[in-house]
Amino acid sequence: MKKMRDVPSPRPEAYNRARTALSTAMAEPTATVVRPKRWFSWPKAGIAAVGAAAVATAVVMGTTGGTVPAGSPVAAPQVVDSPLVKLASDVKAAGAVSGDASLIIRSTTAPDNSPYVFYTIYTDKGQTFHGDSAKTVSASVAKGENQATEFDAKVMAAARLAANGDVEKAKNAIVNASPTGWALGQSTAEQEKAWAQRQEATAEVYRMKGLPVHPPKPRPTGKELEDGVNNTLWSNTTYALFIGAANAEVRSGVLKLLATIKDVSIGKTDAEGQSALTLTAGPSLQGGTGTHVLTVNADNGLPIRSEVIPAAGSDSKPSVTNYKSSRVNLADVVVGKI
Repeated sequence: MKKMRDVPSPRPEAYNRARTALSTAMAEPTATVVRPKRWFSWPKAGIAAVGAAAVATAVVMGTTGGTVPAGSPVAAPQVVDSPLVKLASDVKAAGAVSGDASLIIRSTTAPDNSPYVFYTIYTDKGQTFHGDSAKTVSASVAKGENQATEFDAKVMAAARLAANGDVEKAKNAIVNASPTGWALGQSTAEQEKAWAQRQEATAEVYRMKGLPVHPPKPRPTGKELEDGVNNTLWSNTTYALFIGAANAEVRSGVLKLLATIKDVSIGKTDAEGQSALTLTAGPSLQGGTGTHVLTVNADNGLPIRSEVIPAAGSDSKPSVTNYKSSRVNLADVVVGKI
């Protein structure tokens, strides 16, 4: 990618969302999934990624929505005794730090074991800028290359809604930000329609690729439905955290939303000399493909580390991403003061 100057770097957030969608797809017994045994070059991967993204989009199609009818296991009450709720309240009470934007620097290791750093600027007005260095992100801001998407706006609005009190409505909104067909908050008929649309979208992708199309599956119920919804909830809330963490309102809302997922276990640890909390989303929330561990500062909720641990027997490699978050002034970023 470094040698291909005319090709923009892939957004890490897009990778996270695609990984979650594909995990869900692989959990569905609709077709044999052949996983790559090694990393391949970007030029070749680009073509394959188009097909994979189409499958991911189709798999996620149909899960849009509003509130689940009364009695559904998905509409579980907020976990009020979660330490995340108190932390969220502390973050909200502390108020905003000076600045008009969040700077998130994420560091990870590329497949060739070389370090890879990615910069994201998320402004309080909803603009999003990206770059693979302080220089490129500054240039992006200076040129006004706002890369914010409708998805960004929806998840951030939902996080703010949660921070300001209506957690259940915010949960519906952030899950429905993805075209995944859960249709939370909508009527039974609307949910069934959304699910049917998801199934048809998936089938259409399989037809285009010449793969056998299996009969549509009924909309999940019980624990399967709960896990599916929480998979989307986890993915979308952590995405919001990873691009807007230094915004106190967004961070507070994300913590409250994560507290509603009862299958996320919370532990204590020490990370880089900081008192921290570990939030572990196990295989049931990851489509059975492994475990995702998010580490946040125990005092302010800022993300410190994100670790993906493949399931036992998988040929996938574990990955670790480290985060640094701070408040910045956009005017300073323009002139390279980061």
